[in-house]
Amino acid sequence: MTEPHTHRLTVPGAEIAYDVRPQPSASVPPLLVIGSPMAASGFGTLAGHFSDRTVVTYDPRGAERSVRTDGASESTPTEHADDLIRLIEATGGGPVDVFATSGGAVNALALVAEHPDLIRTLVAHEPPLAQLLPDRDQALAATTGIRRTYLEDGLGPAMVRFIMLVSHQGPVPDGFVGMPAPEPSAFGLPVEDDGSRDDVLLAQNLVSCTHFAPDVDALREVLSRIVLVAGAESAEQLASRATYALADLLGTSVTVFPGDHAGFLGGEYGMTGQPDDFAKALREVLDGQA
Repeated sequence: MTEPHTHRLTVPGAEIAYDVRPQPSASVPPLLVIGSPMAASGFGTLAGHFSDRTVVTYDPRGAERSVRTDGASESTPTEHADDLIRLIEATGGGPVDVFATSGGAVNALALVAEHPDLIRTLVAHEPPLAQLLPDRDQALAATTGIRRTYLEDGLGPAMVRFIMLVSHQGPVPDGFVGMPAPEPSAFGLPVEDDGSRDDVLLAQNLVSCTHFAPDVDALREVLSRIVLVAGAESAEQLASRATYALADLLGTSVTVFPGDHAGFLGGEYGMTGQPDDFAKALREVLDGQA
């Protein structure tokens, strides 16, 4: 497919890096592929399945090539949504199709609630909206506790707790962060604390993302533009449960895609899902919304 062309975009409080894989002959809108904090480097395989259209990927503020210039320690879905508005405008304006996963799906839901004119179809894959869960108090306490662990003990212990939380099936128990946990070395994580506290997931996005409350009334008004997606292998995990909870609030259904929360990965970050089947399912959804 077309090699990506890298660009930079100045936004309030950040310098955003983004890549465009142009396809000038395409008869459909560009496809914006986003995550958070996952950056453009996580979507090479998925983008390769859509060589017949222009594909845009980017690094969210604070992630990989995109740097914060405001010195803030936290990024919010509202800030990310504003960045996405500016990114869409910089790449030709809307409407665009959007595939958004994890925290990127939370940010995209914030965007479409405010600016539905910019999006033709949003495929929102497993937004971890813990705020919507019946066990929200325990889930939100767990994410807050993970960040506290990070601030007190560093990356390794906090990431162990994060992995435990996102892979946990069913309601989050009381006192989750105080439960026994494996050593960081069991996950290939550092045992020693290097003193840094600027991790883009644990410091900047985890709490603001999971605590975000989407504008359900606004989303109902633009429901024809939104397809909620969960992984076939993610059943009862937090992000999947949150997707079904949002669907219930919106009065819609959930489309099941192959794989789990990382089903689209094709070796990026050392993980491989079911990228061929995942891309086929995404294409079918996007074609069906034309």
